[in-house]
Amino acid sequence: MDNLEFGNIDDEQDEPHRKPENIEEEIKKLSEKLNEGTSGLSTIEALEEVANYYFENQKYNEALHFINRFLDYLPLNADAWLRKGTILNHLQRYREALDSLERARNLNPVDVELLIGYGFALDNLGQCEEALLWYDKAIEIDSSNEEAFFMKGLTLEKLERFEDALKIFNYILEGNPNHKDALYELGYCYDCLDKLDDALKCYDKHIEIDPFSYNAWYNRGIVLNRISQYSRAVESYDMSLAIKENFPSAWYNKGNAFANMGRIYDAIACYRETIRLDEHDVPSWYNLGNVYEDIGMYKEAIKCFTQAIRHDPTHYESFFGRGSCYDSMEEYQKAYNDYTQALSLCKNYPELWHAKADAAYNLGKWREALYSYKMAVRWDPTNLDAWFDLGETLLEYGYFNEALKALNKCIEIQPDWADPYYDRAKVLFLMRKTYDALESLKTSFQLDPTKIKVFEQEFPGVHSIKEFTHLLEK
Repeated sequence: MDNLEFGNIDDEQDEPHRKPENIEEEIKKLSEKLNEGTSGLSTIEALEEVANYYFENQKYNEALHFINRFLDYLPLNADAWLRKGTILNHLQRYREALDSLERARNLNPVDVELLIGYGFALDNLGQCEEALLWYDKAIEIDSSNEEAFFMKGLTLEKLERFEDALKIFNYILEGNPNHKDALYELGYCYDCLDKLDDALKCYDKHIEIDPFSYNAWYNRGIVLNRISQYSRAVESYDMSLAIKENFPSAWYNKGNAFANMGRIYDAIACYRETIRLDEHDVPSWYNLGNVYEDIGMYKEAIKCFTQAIRHDPTHYESFFGRGSCYDSMEEYQKAYNDYTQALSLCKNYPELWHAKADAAYNLGKWREALYSYKMAVRWDPTNLDAWFDLGETLLEYGYFNEALKALNKCIEIQPDWADPYYDRAKVLFLMRKTYDALESLKTSFQLDPTKIKVFEQEFPGVHSIKEFTHLLEK
């Protein structure tokens, strides 16, 4: 046992009889002996081999312990400092990684792997532009280094420079058409650039090479969902989930696809599964609430929106959704309160201002209603319904000039809608502009003949007035 040849740990051809579990046991025993100082081997050799073994098996804390001990013996070993920096990168201790890599660079300034590691650490510290410089240094030294190009492409993605990233990944694929990771990232870039057919082709090619890539199946589903191929999207999510069942994002987006298909109860089941896997998933609580609201299950919807708010008190969409449910249940004060809270979190949401205005109106808070309708059209000057509701409310409370402006705005936005002409006629009559009122009423009747009956019911006896006799003839 003490004479184990550690240099051949990963060489299956040299030692075909050694099973992985046996290696693990031998390494564990050797680690204990090293800690006791009784390994029976050259301490430096053993430390290096044990550190390498743990690193290659992704046991980074153990690897760090032994590489540190190795550096106690050989503090000027550039490869060991590089390995330590790489281990620290894997442990997400990026500033410490830079320190170790700097020590390695002082000893060997042209090591390409070192330059790539430096760029990786800087990228993860948010210093992406500086990271690109280090990748370029690596490429200057070795223009054929795929890893340097690939890492540069990833950083360009992070900077949302997708066209530049495309060039990098395509360059890699020119030399290596089966570089599955480059295909995957190329698909992602095309997706972000809305080149969805190209994205789909890349993910399909990646899956041909690696059919068990659950992320590729998942991203493929996202693209299919975006091009409204919902059934195919569900199939793609199913493949992802067959590979990795506990994948909340796949369950969530599968639920979205079912919702888009109108398969409400299947969508509910998917959102419920997402929440089972991650009870803090706010988008799932929110979407589940929306689905329940759509089928009129307002109490269930309110519970879901409340859960979303509990997990994220700043989620204004859930306040809006819960308020809408209260509105539908005619609990206007609760709706008003939720809309107010939502607007404290997001002030530039015209539909939310409109909803609050309606709730305020139903509560008799007409001044608040007027203010909210005005805010709705301020944030969205094309909001036809808000302009109309504003006009009607202004008319009801005697603000005739402002009401006329609001109704005229409705007509400007949609000139073939009868309702604003009808209400404008009322305003003009009250302003004693009879001729203009009659013209507006005439246009309303032409656009929607049912308005004649509404007018007759609203103003009984109108047939006895001479000016209306011809107008009301059918």
